[in-house]
Amino acid sequence: MKHLKQFAEPAAPILIHLWRHPGFLILFLTGGIIAFGNKIYELALPLILYDLTHSAVKMSTMRAIEFLPNLLLAMFIGVLVDRVHKKSWSLWAIGLQICVLLGLYAVISYGNPPIFVLYVSGFLLMLFGYAFNNARVGIVKHSLPEEMLTPANASFNFMSTLVGIMGPAVTGLLLMLPVLYDALFITAFLFSIAFVLLIFLRSDEPPNAQQAGFWRELRAGWAEFRSNKLLWQLTIAVIFLNATSGMVDTTIIFYAKDALRLNNAELGTVLAAAGVGGLLGSLLISRLRRTYSVGVLVTITTLCVALSYLLMALSQSNMMLSFSLLLNGCFEMISTVCIWTFRQESTPHQLIGRISGITGSLFKLAMPITIVSAGWISELAHPSVVFWLAALGNLIIFSYCRFSSLWSK
Repeated sequence: MKHLKQFAEPAAPILIHLWRHPGFLILFLTGGIIAFGNKIYELALPLILYDLTHSAVKMSTMRAIEFLPNLLLAMFIGVLVDRVHKKSWSLWAIGLQICVLLGLYAVISYGNPPIFVLYVSGFLLMLFGYAFNNARVGIVKHSLPEEMLTPANASFNFMSTLVGIMGPAVTGLLLMLPVLYDALFITAFLFSIAFVLLIFLRSDEPPNAQQAGFWRELRAGWAEFRSNKLLWQLTIAVIFLNATSGMVDTTIIFYAKDALRLNNAELGTVLAAAGVGGLLGSLLISRLRRTYSVGVLVTITTLCVALSYLLMALSQSNMMLSFSLLLNGCFEMISTVCIWTFRQESTPHQLIGRISGITGSLFKLAMPITIVSAGWISELAHPSVVFWLAALGNLIIFSYCRFSSLWSK
């Protein structure tokens, strides 16, 4: 059965209008600069920590910190975002990140800082980064017409994926710096450019309604979320999709190095294939959304991602592993853009922050457990077992989606 979605305008005029829209251009450039800056400090902080301590455990602990703001505070940030002017909130979030980066740069410049200073700085950077990203969902909704949301989100994800592909190159450039902590100053400079650009954005945000109290507003967000049956069902699927994806992302490097014995250059090429697949998915999503519903696309891509996991488990060469990652990146990108766009389209503007916060927390609910489990499975059995289990999990999720309202509505 085909699930048709009609738009008021054909695809080409919409894309032309999108790239002529000043609000989209500012959001696109700002998002790209922020994504690139995030990539720099996310790579730099663990490397700086390792350079100071030569401890892999402390380095990995810094990586784990990035989950905490999303898991612990996302839904509360969502309530606050719905209470404030989102453009002003975003400017504050970027400004505070700049202050943290410059402060940490100064502390490291004058000697070896205590380890907890880096941990706290990492937590604050992730916290303010999530605060910006939550408000950005609302800014996009207020700044662009609804028919532009899907191609706009695809373009934003295209940029994020492109930055992700540049990860190995960015790491190489960071290691070439005279001192590694110069990366913090570079990131602060990039964020400053984004800050100035965002000042010129016109966002037609309605005046805030009278506030009913923090906890009452949080309950209102949960009530809206529970009443949106399709978003509720989609969230259940995403919880487990993220869990299987987290297992695979944790295992893929270990599998490539330990089982396939790839060198660093070969590993970089393999990982870049996932980014190329993501770019391909970004180019396909708008055309697919004009023909099929979100539920159908999420259902079908879940099955396709399962097949990519099976290919990973069977991979005996870097070429086969690269091909499986290319497919995985493509189908995961299509699914992600569909989910984000549906959340925007189906949420009232006055609740977008709360719904983004609630779903943002739930989306990553199972990831810490499955990521730790994947490590133990790889250690006690074989990393390919993780891929088999992830494929099985996606097949179960596919069955759930296929026989739920997601498929029929």
